Amino acid sequence: MKKILILIVCLVSSFGNVLANNKPEYNDKDINNIINLLTVEQKARLLVGCLGSDNGVSHRVAGAAGYSFFIDSLGIPSINLADGPVGVRISPVSSKKKYTSYSTCFPSSTALAATWSENMAWLEGNAIGGEAKAYGIDIILTPGINIMRNPLCGRNFEYFSEDPRLAGIMGSAMINGIQDKGIGASLKHFVANNQQTGKLYNDARISLRALREIYLKGFEICIKNSDPWTVMGSYNKIGGKYTQANPELLKTILRDEWGYTGLVMTDWYKKRDTSDQLNGGTDLMMPGEQSQVDEIVVGVKNGRISEATLNESVKYMLKLIFKSISYKGWQYNEAPDLAGNAELARKIATEGMVLLKNDSSFLPIPENTKIALFGITAYKSIAGGTGSSNVNKPHIIDLSTGLEKAGYTLNDRLKGLYTKYMEFQNDLLDKHPESTDWEKISYYRTVIPEMDLSKAESIIESEAKKSDMALIVIGRGSGEESDRRLEGDFYLTPEEKLMIEKVSSQFHSLGKKVAVIMNVCGVMEMNSWRDKTDAILLAWFPGQECGVAIADVISGKVNPSGKLPMTFPVDYFDVPSSRNFPMVGKTKDGKNFDYTNYEEGIWIGYRYFNTVNLSVAYPFGYGLSYTGFSFGEPKLERKKDKWVATIRVTNTGEVSGKEVVQLYVSAPQTSIQKPSSELKAFGKTRDLKPGESEIIKLQFSDYDIASFDEDNSRWFTSKGTYLLSFGSSSRDFKATVSFNINKDKSWKVHDVLKPIEKVNVMKLSVKR
Repeated sequence: MKKILILIVCLVSSFGNVLANNKPEYNDKDINNIINLLTVEQKARLLVGCLGSDNGVSHRVAGAAGYSFFIDSLGIPSINLADGPVGVRISPVSSKKKYTSYSTCFPSSTALAATWSENMAWLEGNAIGGEAKAYGIDIILTPGINIMRNPLCGRNFEYFSEDPRLAGIMGSAMINGIQDKGIGASLKHFVANNQQTGKLYNDARISLRALREIYLKGFEICIKNSDPWTVMGSYNKIGGKYTQANPELLKTILRDEWGYTGLVMTDWYKKRDTSDQLNGGTDLMMPGEQSQVDEIVVGVKNGRISEATLNESVKYMLKLIFKSISYKGWQYNEAPDLAGNAELARKIATEGMVLLKNDSSFLPIPENTKIALFGITAYKSIAGGTGSSNVNKPHIIDLSTGLEKAGYTLNDRLKGLYTKYMEFQNDLLDKHPESTDWEKISYYRTVIPEMDLSKAESIIESEAKKSDMALIVIGRGSGEESDRRLEGDFYLTPEEKLMIEKVSSQFHSLGKKVAVIMNVCGVMEMNSWRDKTDAILLAWFPGQECGVAIADVISGKVNPSGKLPMTFPVDYFDVPSSRNFPMVGKTKDGKNFDYTNYEEGIWIGYRYFNTVNLSVAYPFGYGLSYTGFSFGEPKLERKKDKWVATIRVTNTGEVSGKEVVQLYVSAPQTSIQKPSSELKAFGKTRDLKPGESEIIKLQFSDYDIASFDEDNSRWFTSKGTYLLSFGSSSRDFKATVSFNINKDKSWKVHDVLKPIEKVNVMKLSVKR
């Protein structure tokens, strides 16, 4: 008893040091001593979310996603967790210090991935971490790095790529940027959250090779390169078990193989069997309810949960708490630099925009050009997707406003027509008329259907005569509430087809150009209409600075340098996963609802299209520039356990610009069928002036180029001759060099996560 009293006195003394900002660090022995002081109920409460507290150093933040339990007597505060992927999602409220807690809405994760810049990902993460720290948020629930398996996944805008290496490297950089500020990141959704339909119960049946090479690889890269403070499980099943209760996933792979030592938490609201979750490797149940606390207490009493298992999870929780800013005595100091972060959001948006087409170098457009601006999204632009990606932002700058700020002239009649239509549709579609202004900007901002121009021939003709050019804007909303539909979403609506056809025809008849801006969530069908236009700029969801960012690229103030992080197919049914993906509105049971067979295996995106040499609208890694670049002779050296490749990139055009160097490896064919090439590294130049050069250095290991041999449960790199290709896209290689691996190499792993039923993986017939 005397030892316990001494320990309590020491802990209280340490807590006093926290309040004095001495910030003591607890080691494992200290944490074990604290665990010994806790009752089973206290331990259970630490592992279940609660409403939070303003006691001690704990503090509530309006709009935070959730809180952990607090034990003031031991100096253990409540920590808070907030969405989200493109900015801190909290509610803007006025305080006694008269600040308003708006947050910066950055471009969508897909737009960030399209920068192909680790630096941009780090800077965005660092800015988000800084805002979280200013507002007292301990953990940010980002990044989401699930693979874009199918174009119709409603949450693709929140993810990075169809390629796990691009997703993993960009996700790692973002995590490192956030955690540099002393704020924890949450890597999600682990694993295979690749559809929204039926996601709460769907069993993702994936071959072991595809699971290891495609769906787990990005997470592995993030764990090893950035050590996120937390990992969030997905809702779905893998290997017939819910991921949040799957010890093969959360213990064998995540902890034993990858060495992860952080905390594992659930996704929000869908409660599972709490004993199964703890035994399966999940530590924190969010957002938490009393029944989960009761289940843990009963589980310990009846032996379903061992005290060792309980204590292990409590240890992970305490380690997380003791790293947090709440534990270190956070107090509001000053508001974040929202103006500076808005400029950063604008810069990232411009760097992620992809110039898909630019016939006769139509873009950029000179200042003072008279523009006929068509498309409702031009007058009510889409900053981001809905759901956890929502950010309560101070504003959204529409494209029409951005163009006028950049010095362009918009015709008053056309602008007035769209403004009246927008106001009418807003009133018609507004389901929350009593909501506040900030709620209307973020939560309840309507995506308005395109205006029907079938009877507007005279208006279009008049605009063509009075304007120098036409700019057509296509918009698409998306959110985590649903997957996308084919008709009117992946494919253009009838109104959009008519608009492109009528406007292009009329303007071209007068020798005037037409450009399309795509303010969209992701992949769309473009093959049927892209030839009708002279230029196409893919702007994605560009964040709150939407209009001015697009104007920066249109005007040439910024030279576009974005590259596609996914493939744009000619048609949806060219995508192999289209055979095994749910269609919104169909019966929600059985195939693709209760379970989904990933019969395409590893043949996702460019791996499939390039290997079978099937035509695409735009290939993975593609993106044009206002200037040109040349690649020099590559060099490849072996340094210790790494291959180090270098190549000189030179700006051969007349304006400054950036280029992305993409490094692809083609492996010798063995009994394991390989893609024609796979991305293994990438780098981006600085802004090069005309004639200026930069040497880009990229590296990879023998393990990085291994394939998964599921028959022997190992990663395997065969001996033989490999081809290294330096490209500006996955189909445009500028230079190549070969290298040899002299002996087979393998890395044994656990034989786990087999699908509950064998997946009939497609076989490719490829002539080489």
